[in-house]
Amino acid sequence: MDLSVAAVVSPLATDASQVTNHTTKFSKSVFKKIAIEEAFATPELFDEWRKFLINDAEKEPGFQKLYKPFLNSPATKEIRDRLTDVGASRIRDMDQYGIDVQILSITSPGVQVFSTDKAVDIAKKSNDQLAEFISAYPDRYAGLAAVAPQAPNEAARELERAVKYLGLKGAIINSHTHGEYLDQSKYWVIFEVAQALDIPIYLHPRTPSPDMIKPFLSYGLEGAGWGFTVETSTHAMRLILSGLFDHFPKLKFILGHLGEGIPFWLSRIDGRFANETWTKMDDSSQAKKRQKKPSEYFMDNFVVATSGVNWSPALTFALSVLGSDRILFAIDYPYESTAKAVEGIDSTPMSNVDRKKIYHLNAENLFKLKTL
Repeated sequence: MDLSVAAVVSPLATDASQVTNHTTKFSKSVFKKIAIEEAFATPELFDEWRKFLINDAEKEPGFQKLYKPFLNSPATKEIRDRLTDVGASRIRDMDQYGIDVQILSITSPGVQVFSTDKAVDIAKKSNDQLAEFISAYPDRYAGLAAVAPQAPNEAARELERAVKYLGLKGAIINSHTHGEYLDQSKYWVIFEVAQALDIPIYLHPRTPSPDMIKPFLSYGLEGAGWGFTVETSTHAMRLILSGLFDHFPKLKFILGHLGEGIPFWLSRIDGRFANETWTKMDDSSQAKKRQKKPSEYFMDNFVVATSGVNWSPALTFALSVLGSDRILFAIDYPYESTAKAVEGIDSTPMSNVDRKKIYHLNAENLFKLKTL
């Protein structure tokens, strides 16, 4: 893979606003739009999170730091209300900005903070509720299944049920589960089902694992501004380096936020892991078992969404590295602005062919949404 990229940002630009002001502006897009990382919650999920924070918060310091104020602050009430509204208000927002379809998924961290039995139970109930939401607006919503990695075999069964019988289009896993990552082979039964069903897994961010969290607990670093990306990009790299994709070569993962920073680092990642000195120092057997470069796994087994990254130079760079076939439109509703998400695509110079791919064609192909 050739990772050489021509400069995409003027060297005179000193900050994001300066670069954005120099991008070419387009009129309001008339393309069909499918937004693929759009969160929902139920009042029951919020209630269970609050119980967890009372009884077990010390097990999840990142969750405690971020979500205790989120669940109780008047400042976040509007977001909480939007998460639980999958009816008229959400549809009005979609209509206002020309969003044809939202692909709904349980908001992070979903069921992954809970004990095993509770996580399995809430995942099933959430998927049943999601299917009901979709049935009320079948032309406007599709969904990704929640699973409980705490019980890998049960998660695999639930994924199969959710896809075959509820009509959901993939799965969402909110990064680590009790500090464990999906590169461990005990979780691979989930991937067997996903590959067999030919459905993607959205690897969504959450606060860093208990082993990582301490330096993130100051300055608000634990959340979406930084900690989410560090956590999720680390998780994705563990998957790439573990040999997972040699076992499951057709498996597809989605990373939000234009790939959680990984596209920017692909050349350096390849270079360092190809360096014989460092490889010989690596005492893990996987260092010698990988069949491809890290960037090749990324290009073959990952696609990215635009969620929350509405900056034209970043999207231009991602296009130059990944190509338009590997980028899908997302808002990150209700945490991010629908208007800014649309403007981010419309203000980035690209062909109409590429714009159509990002806005809807790639999603239709990945999630098999041709009938929507």
